[in-house]
Order: sequence, then C-alpha cells, then structure tokens
Amino acid sequence: MKTIRIFIYGIVQGVFFRAFAKEQADNLGLTGYVKNLDDGRVEIVVEGYENDVNRMIDACKKGPLGSRIRDIEIEKMSHQGFDSFRIVRF
Repeated sequence: MKTIRIFIYGIVQGVFFRAFAKEQADNLGLTGYVKNLDDGRVEIVVEGYENDVNRMIDACKKGPLGSRIRDIEIEKMSHQGFDSFRIVRF
C-alpha cells in the first residue's frame, strides 16, 4: 500500500475538483480525503495500491473540465488506515 499527499496549484477551486477527485478515488478503490485550502490549493490524501495511486496522480495532473493545473506537489506519508474516501468541507 502507498500513501501520499498531493497539493494541486492553479485554478482548482470552484470547478468541482473535489467531486472529480472523489469520483476518481472511488473508481480506483482508493481511500483518503480531498479538501480546499484557504490559499486556493486543493489537498488530496490517498491510500491504495501503487498503480492505482499513480493513476490518481495522472488524473490530478489533468483535473476536471474548467480547471487549470499549474503545478502539483507530492509528499510520501506513512500508512493512515482510511476506510473510505471523503470530501472534507468547512
């Protein structure tokens, strides 16, 4: 199992990025969460098999229609033990 945190920069809020991430994660069988950050970025933490996590990274590089990805940052994390993937709302 692989666990990573992804920070996505660009036009990523107000374009249904969180719903896009949830759909991708559910389709890939990943667990974790997605949330908007106060500074305009989106944070995604995903956990799953390496190939599926890598597919999630590829999906995040493209984003949903209307988004404009400027950059992504990836950090390795220790196993978190999530049981589902959820959208975190404030």
